[in-house]
Amino acid sequence: MHGIPGFQFIDHIAIAVKRGELETEVGCYLSLGYREIHREEVHGTDHVREVLLQIGEGPNLIQLLEPLSDDSPVQKLIDRNGGCGGFAHFALRVADIQTAFAAVKECGFEIIDKAPRPGSRGTTVFFVHPKSLGYLLEVVQEPS
Repeated sequence: MHGIPGFQFIDHIAIAVKRGELETEVGCYLSLGYREIHREEVHGTDHVREVLLQIGEGPNLIQLLEPLSDDSPVQKLIDRNGGCGGFAHFALRVADIQTAFAAVKECGFEIIDKAPRPGSRGTTVFFVHPKSLGYLLEVVQEPS
C-alpha cells in the first residue's frame, strides 16, 4: 500500500475468542502485564463483545473478539478454523479515513464496506477484503 496517505501505525491486532472464553483470555493478557482499556458489545453487522488491551504506553493494542451470535463474522471465522479462535484481523490507524478510503479504493483493493462506518470506541472504520491482501485489514480513525 505504498503511497496510501495517512497511515500512522498499527492500531490493533484482533484475536477471535470462542464464546464463553473471553474472561479467561482477558485474564491471561492481564497476567502478562497488559491492562484493559475498553470493553464494549458491538451489534449491527459485527455481533461481538470486544475487549481492548494495552501493554505499556504504546498505541498498539490487542483486541479480543467474542461472538455474540452464530451470525457474527467472528463466529464464522471460528467455524472455518475448526472451532478454534485465533487471528481475526490486523488494523492500521489513519489520520483521515475518507482520504484513506478513496486511496485504497483507487488502488483497486476490494473494500467490504461501501463507505467508512462507525466502529467501536467511537472510531470510524472500513475493512479491506482478505482477497486483496490474504488477510482481513481494518482501517481505523480515532474520534476527533
